[in-house]
Amino acid sequence: MNIDRLTYMANQIARAFEPQGHDSAVDQAATHINKFWDPRMKKTMLEGDRSGLSPIAAEAMVKVEAYVAARPASAW
Repeated sequence: MNIDRLTYMANQIARAFEPQGHDSAVDQAATHINKFWDPRMKKTMLEGDRSGLSPIAAEAMVKVEAYVAARPASAW
């Protein structure tokens, strides 16, 4: 998976939820990524350079990282 494409996608997801307010947008973006991203996509994003993420997307990825850490077998 291309990290630039995943960064773009994560930012788009974050932008879609932005009107709900910052905290809700972070939660909803993380939920969306956890539900719909392939394990390889999550792995690439979590192991890659996250400097291009928007603030909401960056916080969402922290939540995704915690989710994956708590459920290693099912999250990947």
